[in-house]
Amino acid sequence: MTSARTEQLVQVLVQQHDILLDGWINSLVSKMGRKDKGGELEIRRQAEQFLPLLSKTLQSADSRDIDSSAWGDLRHLLSELSRSRAQQGFSSLETASFVFALKEPLFQYLRAALVDQPQQLADEIAATSSLFDRLGLFTIEVHQKAREQVILRQQQELMELSTPVVQLWKNVLALPLIGTLDSSRTQVVMESLLQKIVETGAMIAIIDITGVPTVDTLVAQHLLKTIAAARLMGADCIVSGIRPQIAQTIVHLGVNLEDVITKATLADAFLVALARTGSQISFNKAAD
Repeated sequence: MTSARTEQLVQVLVQQHDILLDGWINSLVSKMGRKDKGGELEIRRQAEQFLPLLSKTLQSADSRDIDSSAWGDLRHLLSELSRSRAQQGFSSLETASFVFALKEPLFQYLRAALVDQPQQLADEIAATSSLFDRLGLFTIEVHQKAREQVILRQQQELMELSTPVVQLWKNVLALPLIGTLDSSRTQVVMESLLQKIVETGAMIAIIDITGVPTVDTLVAQHLLKTIAAARLMGADCIVSGIRPQIAQTIVHLGVNLEDVITKATLADAFLVALARTGSQISFNKAAD
């Protein structure tokens, strides 16, 4: 049932629906900064859904507590809008402006309706402003969570792209590592390598760390875990790209790589892999 505190707002939303909607949409379009027809149509569709749903919710809700079950449909609509805009690259402020842009037109109609009742007008404007502030903050919260999910997914995709496992030869795989190895990336590295071993039945996997800037105890432990996992799948590992500085660091840290074959370059490791798989490369002299 509509309360006395929301009755005037509901009347404005119902009686001035068409004019309010057009003015609101024009305001949103002018502020969007993206002059494309599809964007304008999307804004209109969302506004046409929001305005009658807001009026319906205010008439049926016992309070303006947007966390209550009565506001569930409106929260759902704003959540979809916020997630969609987060994926499209809109900022949280641009997303919240969808709600905030409706405040001033509503205030104008409330002033006209309550021009002779200053105290009720002040109370209604304060309550309406508080309501729309909470709705706007809700869109910001959902938007930020959606952006975090997008960023995490992009980071995951970048990690997968930065750890390609390539087949150099029959039964020989290569995993060139570039950048810093941390726990999450090591997991991706391990999963990618093991999956490729299963797919190809490879006997040797060359892990090239030429592009790894530094090797500390944590990085070395990550490498050992990857090597151990590959061995459980039936593939031996060769670590290449051991530069003099990295060799000294590994010795200084006391990391045990005695049972791991290491080579200075990927080419050297490839020759060892060929020998261990019973393959060889022969060169024909060019004809004179």
